[in-house]
Amino acid sequence: MSPMAIDDNKLKTLLKQALIELLEERNEILFEALAEAVEEVALAKAIKEGQTSETVDKARVFEALERES
Repeated sequence: MSPMAIDDNKLKTLLKQALIELLEERNEILFEALAEAVEEVALAKAIKEGQTSETVDKARVFEALERES
């Protein structure tokens, strides 16, 4: 199979059309991807904050979890 040449404008147009079709027909895919990205950012922030905060006894953590449930 020989490589196929495609100009940048045609590629840009095809990618835009594919993205629009994806958004119109399968918007749950985009929603899931965005939700996962937000979760990853929040997790990274929590890890970073945890590295600089004071440590807490394991028993206190479980007590707090029990109060919340």
